[in-house]
Amino acid sequence: MRNPVPAISPGIYPMLYAFFDARNRLDRGAMRRQVQAVVASGAHGVAMLGLGTEVGKLSADERRTLLDWVGEDLGGRLPLAVTVAEQTAEAAIASVRAAEAAGAAYVILQPPSIKGLPEEDYIRFFGKVADAARVPVGVQNAPDYIGIGLSLAGIRALAERHPNVAMIKAEGSALYARQVVEATEGRVAVFNGRCGLELTDNLRAGCSGMIPAVESADVQAAVFDLMRRGDAEGEREAERLYASILPMTVFVIQSLDSFLCYGKRIAAARLGLGAVHDRQPALAPTELGLAWASRLAAALPPLPA
Repeated sequence: MRNPVPAISPGIYPMLYAFFDARNRLDRGAMRRQVQAVVASGAHGVAMLGLGTEVGKLSADERRTLLDWVGEDLGGRLPLAVTVAEQTAEAAIASVRAAEAAGAAYVILQPPSIKGLPEEDYIRFFGKVADAARVPVGVQNAPDYIGIGLSLAGIRALAERHPNVAMIKAEGSALYARQVVEATEGRVAVFNGRCGLELTDNLRAGCSGMIPAVESADVQAAVFDLMRRGDAEGEREAERLYASILPMTVFVIQSLDSFLCYGKRIAAARLGLGAVHDRQPALAPTELGLAWASRLAAALPPLPA
């Protein structure tokens, strides 16, 4: 008999941005302010070290530093999801151990950045790490962003073979998320990302939650709670709130570079932070883009402290 899959708490898990200071170092104060805001926003969890945290630009020491900072600031108040991006299963397992030590409730695995391997190789990679993990494991399936992904059949095979695979982060449309829900037949929790695009329809499609970013964490958490009520009035209010952030969501999700450039600046404005310092390589903001980001940020109140 197959062992039951560990539960993943549903909800909105904003992905933290990596904030840098003028000397290109991680900004301790900005990271603390961000964690405080996510907790106060009503979010149901916190995520870190994914594409939104610019994990590819961080050294191994910086990743560990962020784990220590976030674990300290979060203090167990919300579940912590940690993305693991490594090139070998052994390195991934070591990073999983570090995430576990920092208090991660679960980890989300990215595939090694070697394109063109047989799908079975990626399944074995994920499965080896999942079998070694002491916390539930998710897999980020984001071929549009990282160029590598599993088919629906591959996702189903992974979930069937490895009971500790408890979550799939499906970076795609709400219709695609529904396909993942159906393919896995309830074996795993399905989350989506893309800054929360199609938020209400993702929840209708059967997603357990979303991993957006910080700039609209409070609104997205409220939308999730309203949709979870299951009544018509709550759904209408959820749609109204979602509509209020849709222009901002569409603006920042045009590409990963745009998301990191303008989404981070909108988040910084709502967090009450100063200038945003980009770690290169990065998209240079334009005067018009900055004006639009400022307008969209001003349409919402400051994020709570």
